[in-house]
Amino acid sequence: MIDRLIQIIFLLLRHENITAKQLAQELGVSTRTIYRDINTLSTAGIPITSQKGYGGGLSLLEGFALDKSYFTQEEQSNIIQALQILKSSNYPDADRTLNKVAGLFSHTLQSDWLEIDFSYWGSPEKERRNMMALERAVINKYVIKFTYYNSELTITEQTVEPLKLLFKSHSWYLIAFSRRREEIRTYKLSRIRNLQITEQLFDRTLPADFSFTPAYQEEYNIPLFKLHFSEKIAYKVYDEFQEKYIKKLEDGTLEVTFRYQLSDWTFLYLLSFGEYVEIIEPVEARMLLKEKAQKILALY
Repeated sequence: MIDRLIQIIFLLLRHENITAKQLAQELGVSTRTIYRDINTLSTAGIPITSQKGYGGGLSLLEGFALDKSYFTQEEQSNIIQALQILKSSNYPDADRTLNKVAGLFSHTLQSDWLEIDFSYWGSPEKERRNMMALERAVINKYVIKFTYYNSELTITEQTVEPLKLLFKSHSWYLIAFSRRREEIRTYKLSRIRNLQITEQLFDRTLPADFSFTPAYQEEYNIPLFKLHFSEKIAYKVYDEFQEKYIKKLEDGTLEVTFRYQLSDWTFLYLLSFGEYVEIIEPVEARMLLKEKAQKILALY
């Protein structure tokens, strides 16, 4: 998308007047996408005018020039670094965009200073392709379908309007409007299977006040867990929990107080700490984890 926006600016600089249809053909996208890009550029301060009727089209305000001196040296470096980060994370066409902008700013590129890989260890190529497909669906507003495995291992068939991709706490998530539930839902990408991008378009946008992290309130009745972790895995505790939830006791034990649902996911997560975690409260959770541990023991 970044590369396309820059191409649009250069095409508008090259032509006194050009139609959205001509831009779409030149860039291999729909006119709908072009109008969305024009709106993005206008919001960013690029003075683009539109004239309807015969001989009309899109053009830049007379006298406009893309002047690299508009950016300070620090701002130019920040733009280059941002594009290098995109390139390192395998963002589509970032390499070509980077070279164009670097040439415009007469900036000498320093390669291989950073590498970013958001995929998990052992991630198959199919997962990376899904990311590319979802990015296209979000940008172009295509309705998608997929099979979803939720935290309770329930399998559902979903038809959604993808609104945003989010990377948070080691994982990628898709924020989308569920046509089945008629509300905005969050889906973990690693639980999505059989992804299909349809040709159906939608107009919905993500509300400005949307928050990915819900505020836990008393009416949700989410129990408060008190957990004791062995100091032997202190590194993992500090990786998984914010420091404000951790209290170091006199014997070196790390006490973590946090809210969890009494769900299978919670217990599977706590079992991943093995012998190094003990549930102190609530008592109900202690008993449930004990039952699950006994069932595991019975297998051996």
